Amino acid sequence: MRHLTHLRYIDVVARERSIRKASEKLNITSTALNRRILALEEEVGTPLFERLPSGVRLNTAGELFIQHIRSQMTDLSRVLSQISDLSGVRRGHVTVSSGPEIMASFLPKQIAKYRQEFEAVQFDVIRHTPAESLAALMAFESDIAFVFDSVLPSDVHIVASVSQPLYALVQDHHPLAANSTLKLQDCLAWPVVSPKTDSGLKTMLEVGRVRTAANLQTVIHTDETEFMMAYVRQEQAVGFVIPLSFEGSPHSLSGLKAIAIDERDVPPGIIHLVQRKGRVLSVAAAKFMDQMVQALNLRFPDTTR
Repeated sequence: MRHLTHLRYIDVVARERSIRKASEKLNITSTALNRRILALEEEVGTPLFERLPSGVRLNTAGELFIQHIRSQMTDLSRVLSQISDLSGVRRGHVTVSSGPEIMASFLPKQIAKYRQEFEAVQFDVIRHTPAESLAALMAFESDIAFVFDSVLPSDVHIVASVSQPLYALVQDHHPLAANSTLKLQDCLAWPVVSPKTDSGLKTMLEVGRVRTAANLQTVIHTDETEFMMAYVRQEQAVGFVIPLSFEGSPHSLSGLKAIAIDERDVPPGIIHLVQRKGRVLSVAAAKFMDQMVQALNLRFPDTTR
């Protein structure tokens, strides 16, 4: 499989956009790496990179070639996973893209559960915006992605979707904690912790603002769900979450309480569990996908499809 090693060199150079940086990552001298790239370009019959003062970037031929490389590497990973299954020991590598809402609770629990049975499987978990997650799927950089409230292109296969209502998060002794539901207007008197970058959660809050004219008093912008929870424990502030960001009952969150926002103010958002259409996942990735679909159906039987 030496030729695949050479192809991997091209992939790393394409990602790093620098022969020097790629050589450091691959533990090979930049001179030797450049020679191998030149030899491959000669074999292909055309340059694959544009040489720039700041580094290199793929040209049109290179973009076509890199898709072939990544497809080949994905197929090899799947075959090796199937071979390892024959020996009774599941090995493999799974890459998951997700926003912070899923990484706060649901994803760590699912990975831990999976590795209790298949401890030889390794994971890469990458925090992405919805647009970045979709781009990573198309570039074969991720096997699986969670995409929150985004328009999905036709070359993405939706494996499962789950509806997620918005919850306000407050201290369990906060004056709002006695309510079973809240209007956005109820939160106006309190400092708010809001998401910073484009995300499904930010979109839900913007929809609510437009519907209700409720201009929340945001004092902190952050995409870190755990930071938001920790901060709300320190001040009588209001944060916002979806159910996938916490485990168990909204009433048992270690000093916090999650209170549903009236859906007439903010309609539920949709979390999509997706993969690239037409891509055959490795055994390890496919089994992990199946486990997560089962977990979503078990926890949200009425809103998972």
